[in-house]
Amino acid sequence: MAYTINKTDGSVVATITDGTVDNTTSVQLFGKSFSGFGEGLNENLVKLLENSSGTSAPSSPLKGELWFDTNTNQLKVYDGSAFKPSGGAKSQSAEPTSSSAGDLWHDTDDDQLYVYTGSAFQLVGPVYTSGQTLSGWKIETLASSGGNKVVSSMYAGNTRVAILSKETFTPTVTQSGFSSIKAGFTLNSTLGAVFEGTNTQASNIDVSGTSNTSGTVIAGGNFLRSDAADTTTGALTIDTDAGLLLGDSQELTVTVSSNDVTVAQTSQDKDLKFTVNDGGVTKTPLTLTGADGGIDMTGDLTITGNLNVSGAYNYTSSEIVQHSDTFLKVNAGGSEADAGLIVETSDTDDARLFYDVSENYWAAGENQSYSQIIRAADTTDDGAANHSTTLKSSSAGGLTLDSMTLNAVGSITEGDTTNKNVASIGAIVTFGDLWGGSAKTVSTSDPSGGSDGDFWFKYEA
Repeated sequence: MAYTINKTDGSVVATITDGTVDNTTSVQLFGKSFSGFGEGLNENLVKLLENSSGTSAPSSPLKGELWFDTNTNQLKVYDGSAFKPSGGAKSQSAEPTSSSAGDLWHDTDDDQLYVYTGSAFQLVGPVYTSGQTLSGWKIETLASSGGNKVVSSMYAGNTRVAILSKETFTPTVTQSGFSSIKAGFTLNSTLGAVFEGTNTQASNIDVSGTSNTSGTVIAGGNFLRSDAADTTTGALTIDTDAGLLLGDSQELTVTVSSNDVTVAQTSQDKDLKFTVNDGGVTKTPLTLTGADGGIDMTGDLTITGNLNVSGAYNYTSSEIVQHSDTFLKVNAGGSEADAGLIVETSDTDDARLFYDVSENYWAAGENQSYSQIIRAADTTDDGAANHSTTLKSSSAGGLTLDSMTLNAVGSITEGDTTNKNVASIGAIVTFGDLWGGSAKTVSTSDPSGGSDGDFWFKYEA
């Protein structure tokens, strides 16, 4: 009678007649009274023991059948279409060949685990090799007075470089380089660790050092501070017309408008002072006074070039004004205007010595009454021919006049032959009185009567 061989699910594998053998599967299936039954059965048992170990997969496998692939030294199971690894990982130094998706490989050289994606082995972990030692992120729990804190520690070559934490705390167990841990990213203080690269924002800057890393990476100590006195060795440029503001109330400003620069003291009625150190003594040679808008100067003033004054020039000291120049020029603008010297008096107008440009002569006077100052060139030695002129003696010492009136009588002293004064009528009368005091007569007739000492001048008609 024929045998019907069924699989676990009830489906028929084969029907074997008496005295025959079926080879449609990986093992031999015997019919009733098959003569080679014993040898075939034993071979079937051996195949089951070794899981059909060989370089080639069984030719007629059944779903669920095992095969030990001697090419990869892996136990594989048939899934109905192909043999797939049954599980576990290959632990060896070389990357396995003929792998299937999902295969695991333990790299014994680097002590790392890989998974086969179907095209290549992908590292599962750890990210560092055994020779590199612990490197990368490691999740740790650190004790603190506020309870245990879960942090992410970053290692490099088995050294903790930084700790990432969601809160600030102080570990109760000493952590080398981390006396306290801040919320955020804390670097190991024993390494001198720094952030290197580009940063768009920072809350603080370390100003303890001044050694620059490069021409573009500048130490914090080389930046000017706004909260304390500081010094710069470079030029300071304020690239805005709003300029410079100084003082707690911004009393001093330096601004620019249309390329014009304005230096201003903005506090009402306050001064702008310029001081110097003169032998250890602070002096103020120049003050711009806010109360009256004037300029006060102390000390000597040296001017190279012209001094142009449009207002009044006041000299309040009792000392004499001295000028080393040969000439003192006024009205230097070239316009035709009277110019000269004014002396203040109590009159309606001051006393003046000036050049009258309308008359083309020098004039002097006071209280708005001025007359010409006579020069030697304005005088003449002949008053008879040049009336109404100022006279001078001729080269011979003479003086010519039409007439001359003398206000003083004068006197004549008997015996005085050296007196060169011009005799007045009074002096001549006095001269006559010296001869007796009587009337003296000059006539063409003879005298009548007389006294002793009289004399009479008689001339022919």
